[in-house]
Amino acid sequence: MQAADFPENEHQRLAALHALQVLDTPADEAFDRITQFVCDLFDVPIALISLVDTKRLWFKSQQGLSASEMCRDISLCAHAIALNDMLVVENTLDDPRFADNLLVTGTPHVRFYAGQPLQLADGLSVGTLCLIDRQPRSFSQHDRGILKSIAGQVEELLRQHQIRRALAQTTRRYEALFNESATGIVRIDRSGHVLSINPFALTMLGYQQHEVVGNNVAMFTPETISAHHDSFLANFLAGSEPKVIGRGREVEALHKDGHLIPVHLAVNAIHNEQGNVAEFLGILTNLTEVYNATQQINKEQSLLKVLHQGITDYQALMSVEQLWTFLMEALRDLTDSDYALIGEVLPTDTTNALKIHAITDLSWSDDSRHLMERLRSGDMTLTNPNSLLGRVFAHGDVIMTDDVYRHTKRGGFPPGHPRLGNYLGVPIFSGDNLIGMFAIANSKQPLNQALLDWLQPFTDTCALLINLYRQMAEREQVTCDLATARDQAEQANKAKSEFLSSMSHELRTPLNAIIGFAQLLAKGRRDPLSEKQQRQVGQIEKSGQHLLSLINEVLDLAKIEAGYITLSLEPMLIENVLDDACTTLEANIDAANITLTRHSVSPACMVLADYTRVKQVLLNLLSNAIKYNRANGTIHVNIEPVGSELKVSVIDSGHGIAPERQHELFEPFNRLDAEYGGIEGTGIGLAITRELVERMKGSLGVDSQPDKGSTFWFTLPIAEEQPSEHEQTSLSSAMDTASNAQPFFTLLYIEDNPANQRLMEDIIDDFHSIKLQVVASAELGLDIMRHSPPNLVLMDIHLPGMNGFQALDIIQNDSALKHINVIALSANAMERDLQHGLAAGFADYLTKPIDIDKLTASLNRFITTAPPRAQP
Repeated sequence: MQAADFPENEHQRLAALHALQVLDTPADEAFDRITQFVCDLFDVPIALISLVDTKRLWFKSQQGLSASEMCRDISLCAHAIALNDMLVVENTLDDPRFADNLLVTGTPHVRFYAGQPLQLADGLSVGTLCLIDRQPRSFSQHDRGILKSIAGQVEELLRQHQIRRALAQTTRRYEALFNESATGIVRIDRSGHVLSINPFALTMLGYQQHEVVGNNVAMFTPETISAHHDSFLANFLAGSEPKVIGRGREVEALHKDGHLIPVHLAVNAIHNEQGNVAEFLGILTNLTEVYNATQQINKEQSLLKVLHQGITDYQALMSVEQLWTFLMEALRDLTDSDYALIGEVLPTDTTNALKIHAITDLSWSDDSRHLMERLRSGDMTLTNPNSLLGRVFAHGDVIMTDDVYRHTKRGGFPPGHPRLGNYLGVPIFSGDNLIGMFAIANSKQPLNQALLDWLQPFTDTCALLINLYRQMAEREQVTCDLATARDQAEQANKAKSEFLSSMSHELRTPLNAIIGFAQLLAKGRRDPLSEKQQRQVGQIEKSGQHLLSLINEVLDLAKIEAGYITLSLEPMLIENVLDDACTTLEANIDAANITLTRHSVSPACMVLADYTRVKQVLLNLLSNAIKYNRANGTIHVNIEPVGSELKVSVIDSGHGIAPERQHELFEPFNRLDAEYGGIEGTGIGLAITRELVERMKGSLGVDSQPDKGSTFWFTLPIAEEQPSEHEQTSLSSAMDTASNAQPFFTLLYIEDNPANQRLMEDIIDDFHSIKLQVVASAELGLDIMRHSPPNLVLMDIHLPGMNGFQALDIIQNDSALKHINVIALSANAMERDLQHGLAAGFADYLTKPIDIDKLTASLNRFITTAPPRAQP
């Protein structure tokens, strides 16, 4: 584990940190809002405002982490401090500095880190604003800019913390100074007459000494209490509870010219030697400066409150109009102004334009009211670069005047316009870019550089918010563009699926006749073929089956991509599936003169998988091992448990695959230049195989080297339950069962394609107990069903006139026909077609090209349960 280096200015940096006096202070809602906002903005679980002390990392605010501090040696923030720049680690496991860090290997399992140093005066970094995620992630330049901007607000909060502490200390010093200093002294006799008064009190009250001495002290009190002043002294001398004497209080003293002066009055009773009150000593402290300081403090606090709410109120940040209105009203209050506006600068081809975010209502007529509404809504922008506003938003000038109507750039005011006295327009810059402005008019405060400097934090906050909203608008636009792209992709995927479904139907219809007649010729019992004819028919069927497999592969890929594929996961013995697959490819293996060997695990392990799909995976891997092997080559299948999974490896002695091209194996339609050779294929088998394995919670991979063969392997989860038996129905047993079934049954076949009609006639010719009736339309078939109901109906979907679904609906709603079972036989072979057909009410759904074994099994199942009919 690599600890961070100490920066060269570590001593000065620690001094600046401790000068903040923020370490170990209570939680502050302002800082907590920023970390919460950062978590929401960047979608991370952890955000910290950390301060890097001598040996520890202390968190002023933390989201997603319970600890309040940690050791500096293991912290990533210490590296950011040493770097004195933003530190981004997109994957800690790939970074040798942090791969073995305790925070990476243990809780909180840091995988992503981004930290921006928090710098105060002289570029000294006292801590960081950092993001932490438990998953690796990328972090763009745009993200870095946002993080840096928000870190600037944290720095501003830290500076505000210093300011608040400094103001509080200053206030206490002033109060102590004022309360302990006897600036005005008045001696009063028992009856309340002035015995003497010091020069400071005279100056403060505006009198000469001869005007005061001998007169009643009530002359210094406001008229509302002067009449009762003597009674205060009398009541005290009579033993009543004192309210001022011996305690002191703040009152108002009356100046000679009639204005009131806030003072602190402390009256002490002076006793004589007998212990009786001889006179009173009044100490008056002029609180005018203290009151002015308090008002200034309140004003500073008002500014801090505005800035604090402007950058930490999350709900206001999300409601743009509400926030800008709040800031505009706050600007009016801070500057004692009648009117104010805040706007954003929009660059144009000619000059800048100003979009108003908030403006005080200046309307005086219906027309002007409509104009104000357009300005507030953003429908209208200001473009005149030579007005008092234009000099600010178009040229970036500060405009300050106490006489608007004599200013050279004032422009004209229409009749009825409210009168404007003074005016201040301030540009808002982000770096060197002019991005906005604010303005006030009719301020009760003097317009000068001091006011401009005092408003600088407000100006900086407006700049931050304008940039923030621009970034949010850009992000919203990107999200909208992504949604549009997603919709277009979904529409394209839907169009592709519909195209594949249509092409599947068109291709399967002729294949139905080709493969079906080839199967009949090969299995014919009455007129057996010669050996040569058997080879020829076998070649026809083989080519048809090859074309069908290519079509099925394309449809499988389409179904997987569209999410239509369904799996039936059951415990099963992998050896059984391997036996089935090897038997299927036995002829191919012999024809290629390849030696196949197997090594199975003992005792046998069961896996949780889909039998049909596992067989498809094995057939694909074994077929590839046969096709891409050497002459007289070998294939070895190895099965072994690896943890909680079973690993199946197919090892061939082929030419191998270069490592730099192995990733292309699983790209659809990429055959690694094999399309220029004599080996047939679509190039999507491995893509389908990988998808199927992964959907069964396994994985697929390849290990290969040129001239050393290839090993394709896949894993499946091991199951503990007993496997279910896999039943198969042979053509001969099914045909024998149907042939021996007595008595006579009728089958109505509705099909408009003549080749398919002849094929079905030849198939049923081997079923001696079945009478076949063929019609070319659903309408004719319904007429036959009503007059002479068959035991079973076999019906195509795509028919001239009424289609198969419409005919099925009529059958199901006819009480005289609804007992008849209807089997669909269609070239629509996608999974959704099958599900749609069964849901509509077909008793079974068979696909073209006809698989005679499946057709026989289905006929046998329904014919044997149908009520018998007498032979005509």
